[in-house]
Amino acid sequence: MPLKINQDYLRSIVFGLQDGLVSTTGVVVGVSVAVADKRFILLSAFITIAVEALSMATGQYLSEKSVHDLPTSRHRDNLFLGSIFMFLAYLAGGAVPIIPIMLGLSSSTPFLSIYYAFVGLFILGFAKARIFGGQILRSSLEMLLVGGLSVIIGVTIGFLFKI
Repeated sequence: MPLKINQDYLRSIVFGLQDGLVSTTGVVVGVSVAVADKRFILLSAFITIAVEALSMATGQYLSEKSVHDLPTSRHRDNLFLGSIFMFLAYLAGGAVPIIPIMLGLSSSTPFLSIYYAFVGLFILGFAKARIFGGQILRSSLEMLLVGGLSVIIGVTIGFLFKI
């Protein structure tokens, strides 16, 4: 049975988590296959997470405000709260792929980051189906495949431009 939560906030949370997982993994793994300096990789990760979380939150606020400002709009959700949900969700999603890098750096670290991100995407798809009432396996695989493709593109670019 689906949970009863404001759909606008759920959309922000799912979007933030998914984008945090995918964007951060793509950048961090792409950078980690190109360079071996752990400090540089972590710096890239933290800059990506900070800038993207703020960008997503402000984008959430401004885009939702545009909808609220339409003369026929019936949206009455709290714009600030939706932005906070987006910000926190992006931070949470972005933290997942950097855990292996913070714990150590070896030749398998990029693969662990990808693995953590893929597991996170699968779990997010599962949770989305439970909350919205969709098919669990389909939702989990869809989130994994769509998000995973973006991760693979980031990693591929890292390999192509390896320093």
